[in-house]
Amino acid sequence: MNIAIGCDHGGFALKAIVVDELKQLGHTIVDCGAHAYTPGDDYPDFARAVGAAIQRGDAERGIVVCGSGVGASIAATKMRGIRAAVCHDTYSARQGVEHDDMNVLCLGARIIGDELARELVRAFVSAEFNRAERFQRRLDKVRKIESEER
Repeated sequence: MNIAIGCDHGGFALKAIVVDELKQLGHTIVDCGAHAYTPGDDYPDFARAVGAAIQRGDAERGIVVCGSGVGASIAATKMRGIRAAVCHDTYSARQGVEHDDMNVLCLGARIIGDELARELVRAFVSAEFNRAERFQRRLDKVRKIESEER
């Protein structure tokens, strides 16, 4: 799977761990930056780049890493078709895909350690959306909200 990844300065070190795990799992990386540690950079720029890669079809899913994961999640969800959530437990990382068709995982590098990040990535990329009627119905309602609000 092609997976877009982006980070700001707060997530820069953890991004390398995430990329390594994704490569070990056989996924292709669409690197949306940051490519160098820049203390003054801003998470919305990287959340937008990851979302845009998904919108263009360059990636099926994305991961954005910032200090807490919260800002990246807020920014990414502003984009049409992007369903992003901050997840710091494996249940949410898996269930977010299975029940909600989450396509962007947001991680807080100041909240989680390297091994948990690897576990979260594995849970996220191995999950598939469950197309049972109740989950599809809920996703359709989310899409309707999105279309009415924009």
